[in-house]
Parts: sequence; structure tokens; C-alpha cells
Amino acid sequence: MIPRLPRALRFPHPDTADAQGVVAWGNDLSLDRILLAYQSGIFPWPVEGCPLLWFSPDPRWVIEPTKAHLPRSLRKELRRGRYAVTADEDFEGVIRGCAAAARPGQDSTWITDEMVRAYVGLHRAGFAHSVEARLDGALVGGLYGISLGGAFFGESMFAREPDASKVAFATLLGQLVAWRFDFVDCQMKTEHLARFGAVAWRRAAFLDAVAATQRRGTRPG
Repeated sequence: MIPRLPRALRFPHPDTADAQGVVAWGNDLSLDRILLAYQSGIFPWPVEGCPLLWFSPDPRWVIEPTKAHLPRSLRKELRRGRYAVTADEDFEGVIRGCAAAARPGQDSTWITDEMVRAYVGLHRAGFAHSVEARLDGALVGGLYGISLGGAFFGESMFAREPDASKVAFATLLGQLVAWRFDFVDCQMKTEHLARFGAVAWRRAAFLDAVAATQRRGTRPG
């Protein structure tokens, strides 16, 4: 049986997750609870018609920035410089762009208003970050996620113009290499991320990597 989260700030061990990766359900999206979840290898993922669910899938899909692969067509797009890329200039615009993006096989978004409020709060506290792709000044793509220690926990991305989100992500990967980040957590496999070199880690390996990278400390802001 999947347990309900207590009021106290603690999570069941991820190894107790069910076959779908659900670790627990319920409680809130407070800043401290979300940060503890990521530090524990867990993330919130609202599902329509269900109480708030907390996941730790096995395997976990990740990208090591130094091993990332940029397709030739994307490298060409980067050289063109069609998009201006910025960071943390419009976090709410990015998360709402992700919420509004159509997803194959999905009738609704998991980025609820409650999730938007929670992650905007994390951004203001210096833990959640966005990368924006702009065309003629207009926001046309981007991504957002959580930065803790030497790990970037990716959440979602969107594009209103061809390759806009890919350019944003490639730019982020380059910066993470410069900052010597250990990995990007992609959570689940998508063909889009597989083309960037995402690989599957067993949960035990992922949890060890999360623990190791958290010992480096986080620089909010």
C-alpha cells in the first residue's frame, strides 16, 4: 500500500516505490518539502483525479553534461544564432509556457496552478531556474528545473518555434559543463532527451549520485 505523507518533513525510502515509481501521496508543496524530495531522489507529479503523488522511478534517465550529444542540425542552429538565450529572466513565463504546451497522449497538464505557485516560490528562493529562448524579443521556448549541489533536476520544456527548447537546453548543458555539474535528472525517457544522450541509471546508482552531489553544497541565486 502506498503510504500517505506525514506532516513531518520526511519521505519513505524510494526503494519502497510501487511498479510505477510512486513513493507516497498527499500533503503539500511547501518549499522545504519539495527540496527534501529532490535531495531524496523523489519529485512531485500531480495526476488528474488523484491526490498529490510523489515519484522515484526506476530506472532514472539522466544526462552527464560532459557526455551530452548535440545533433548536427542543432549545432548548425546554434551557429546561426537565431535565438537569444537568457536565464532567470522570465521564470513564470517559462513554467506557464510548459503548462500550456500540448503533449502527445495527454489531455491535461501536470503543471497545475499549485505547482506553478510552488515553483515560482522556489525560483524566488534561488533554487528553481529557467532558461529562455527568445525570437525578436518574444519568449518562444525554454525550460525550467531545480539546481541543488552539482545536479540540475530538469522539470519541463516547451517550444513555440522550431528547435527553441533544444537551443535553450544545449545552452544550459554548456553552462553546466563549465560549472562542473555532475548530471541532469531527466526523470523519464523521451526520444527528445535520448537524442541528447540521456541514459538509464538504476535507482540505487541514481540515489548514490544524488547523495554525492549534495555534499558539494548549493549556491542559491
